[in-house]
Amino acid sequence: MATTVGQRLAALRAEHDLTLATLSEMTGISKSTLSRLETDQRKPTLELLLPLSRTYQVSLDDLVGAPEVGDPRVAMKPRQLDHGRVGIPLTRSIGPLQAWKMIITDSELHEPRVHEGYEWFYVLSGRIRMRLGDKEIVLRAGEVAEFDCRQPHSFSSSDGRPAEIISLFGKQGERIHTRAAPPNRS
Repeated sequence: MATTVGQRLAALRAEHDLTLATLSEMTGISKSTLSRLETDQRKPTLELLLPLSRTYQVSLDDLVGAPEVGDPRVAMKPRQLDHGRVGIPLTRSIGPLQAWKMIITDSELHEPRVHEGYEWFYVLSGRIRMRLGDKEIVLRAGEVAEFDCRQPHSFSSSDGRPAEIISLFGKQGERIHTRAAPPNRS
């Protein structure tokens, strides 16, 4: 059964063999406030928890029983995509913004697609040939493309050798803002 903040505070005071009066002197918090905190009759605020955390020498997370943080690493399992491409998800869950590393080996520009969303991608290595509307461009390593996915678009390797990109895609049209160089402040 989960313990409340009040139960943890009472247990810490008992563990340190302190009276409410002594703890009040050490923290500057009144005895009645300490008593109400320990019986969960007073909401614990940061202003009250900080001196208690210092006195008991425990973190705020331990004091309030914050859940443990899990492993922050994202399990990157490659997925086969259309046209022999490999996509590696770089975000854990499907949300408003998704990040992918993609390996593009096909050199054929396929039928342009149109769909909701906004895409930004950075070329890590190789060369990408991109058709956007009626324009065709080649992007090299270190270059970035950003576009509204409602424009007809397709892309491939420009020379038949594998190319790698990092792609950020927002389904509802979220835009990524980058600055390639600091503004010139002359």
